[in-house]
Amino acid sequence: MKPKDDDKLRAIAEATFTLVEQTGLSGLTMAAIAREAGLATGTLYVYFKSKEELMVALYEQAKTSTTASLMQGDDPQAPFRSRFQRMWMNWLEHRLTHYAQVVFIEQYYNSPWFSEESRNLSARLIKGWIDLIESAKAQQILKDVPTVLLINSFGGSVRETTNALRSDALKRTEANLAMAFGLCWDGIKA
Repeated sequence: MKPKDDDKLRAIAEATFTLVEQTGLSGLTMAAIAREAGLATGTLYVYFKSKEELMVALYEQAKTSTTASLMQGDDPQAPFRSRFQRMWMNWLEHRLTHYAQVVFIEQYYNSPWFSEESRNLSARLIKGWIDLIESAKAQQILKDVPTVLLINSFGGSVRETTNALRSDALKRTEANLAMAFGLCWDGIKA
């Protein structure tokens, strides 16, 4: 059997992310993905037997990439605030440069394909981040509230700052980004 072509796999992923960003996950068809990727529909089915198999594989790929970007360059010896600021900036940069992928993740999360297996994958991938948050809570650096609320505050700040930058409601300057992170930090610090 001929091995799968990495270029075709990338084209399929990019086509799917692009179409989801443009039209949403619910109306997505394998034929539209194949067309956008420049492939025959039959070729797409060689790579993925079904739309569900494709969605699950792409979620795993996108979630892994997003999570890896969050912790990139983390220095465990740095003060917590500096670490969280780096992670905030990493996540912001990832959202800006991989926006279609992020839209896919968010829509997948709210779709019927988001299964217990998807939830477990997500939990495994963010375990290091959860451990960091729990450690900061134990040291009374972060508020002693449910961790999910801290994650939501952090992620919501990144998401809305990204939206403000993408819409030009906020100019991308060091001062504006520092203010945006500062508001996030003030909301989660103890």
